Amino acid sequence: MSTPPRVPERPDRSVRPERTDRVERPDPAALRRRAAAVLTGLDPAAVELGAAFAEAGHELALVGGPVRDAFLGRASTDLDFATSATPDETERILAAWGDAHWDIGRAFGTIGARRHARRGRRGPDGTTEGASADVVVEVTTYRTEAYDATSRKPEVVFGDTLDGDLSRRDFTVNAMAVRLPDLTFVDPFGGLEDLAAGVLRTPVEAVQSFDDDPLRMMRAARFAAQLGFTVADDVRAAIEGMASRIEIVSAERVRDELTKLLLAKDPRPGLEVMVETGLADHVLPELPALRLEIDEHHRHKDVYQHSLTVLAQAIALETGTHDEPTGPVPGPDLVLRLAALLHDIGKPATRRFEPGGGVSFHHHEVVGAKMAARRLKALHFDKDTVKAVARLTELHLRFHGYGDGQWTDSAVRRYVTDAGPLLERLHRLTRSDCTTRNRRKAQRLSGAYDDLEQRIAELREAEELASIRPDLDGEQIMQVLGLRPGPEVGRAYRWLLELRMEHGPQTPEAAADALRAWWAEQQDA
Repeated sequence: MSTPPRVPERPDRSVRPERTDRVERPDPAALRRRAAAVLTGLDPAAVELGAAFAEAGHELALVGGPVRDAFLGRASTDLDFATSATPDETERILAAWGDAHWDIGRAFGTIGARRHARRGRRGPDGTTEGASADVVVEVTTYRTEAYDATSRKPEVVFGDTLDGDLSRRDFTVNAMAVRLPDLTFVDPFGGLEDLAAGVLRTPVEAVQSFDDDPLRMMRAARFAAQLGFTVADDVRAAIEGMASRIEIVSAERVRDELTKLLLAKDPRPGLEVMVETGLADHVLPELPALRLEIDEHHRHKDVYQHSLTVLAQAIALETGTHDEPTGPVPGPDLVLRLAALLHDIGKPATRRFEPGGGVSFHHHEVVGAKMAARRLKALHFDKDTVKAVARLTELHLRFHGYGDGQWTDSAVRRYVTDAGPLLERLHRLTRSDCTTRNRRKAQRLSGAYDDLEQRIAELREAEELASIRPDLDGEQIMQVLGLRPGPEVGRAYRWLLELRMEHGPQTPEAAADALRAWWAEQQDA
């Protein structure tokens, strides 16, 4: 394809939200050149789809994230389109264009399709020409949608113009489109200028936009994290005034936005938007609750800021890269990030001012584990995620006893066994939790954890720590003690596991002798 998209100039806006950072942004002209490079590389099958809709008398436009990403220099594999065709008409066109099509949400006007890769022709020099990858598309009829004040589901009404469809989008940077097949750029709300400035604004009044779909408030926080954009003043003010309306949205939709936010390269800006606007009070209230009052003697650190720092440090310890995750904790790792953010949420409930001016948070890890589990369940996270985050929260302080004195091999075994498959994440959470500015203390803690990891490695090599089991199995226990299956076998198994933890591996004979002696004591008792 050789025809570049036609991207008209737009006049400068007289009023723009002020930028508070010093991030250098490309000018709109540079973004146009970048988008042209991406869009001219759009798969020919997508352009053919535009021609098919035009031939049937309908409009088709590439919309939303794929257009925004083109201006950011990113190509999208899944393509979102808007059309003037009805869902039934869309389905007929897609059935003829693609190799498969499906009903994604007919009530919402969305039909999906896939066109398989074309092999292409082999040229005289042996190379293949004209080959393409699979093209997956979602095509949605122009629409408007809004929440009823008492409903958790949006009401959908189909529209008849592209500009009207774009007006219902969440932010101007997502309200740009490219008409197909002629690749004409459409930007009725100044999204290109906002993209260049790094500002999140709504196509219509922010209050109206968030009233239509309260989830857009969460998207503002998510895009602040994903794109590194600031939130326009009127958008921020609208969130502050309407934050409680997020409660009308289903927990699953809120959870999905929070997950995308946390999996961004830098979640901090998005979390700050949530906390500063009051949105977090209704989504993740344990986070703003960490902003404990700093007493005049500064007897404890700001737990909220500490938690954000721990999150950033944990992300830095994920293995591989954000785009190419590899290693024992490939990033972005949702469990590690949730645990880093929530590890201290038990502190407000357990804070005590001690005689002499000290502050304590006794058992905050146990309280915090229960709080984390309750919050994640309320957000409908899956059971494995809830269990893992709660367990990491509960274990995050365990290491601090290591520096007070040399752990026995038994203590090291218990640390590994209690962490189980979460051990690599626990390593990173524990290291990230050191945010002291005292360089000597930081070096001491880091050295102590280096030593602990070395001992774990040595014991693992000698004893296969990851699969610690008693030296006798259930059948052998029943044979040694002359028991039938029942609770006594379980008690004996657990006692042998404790013996294994405390003294390391033993021969079957020695384990049997110790088991007989223990059992005799139980009978005497």
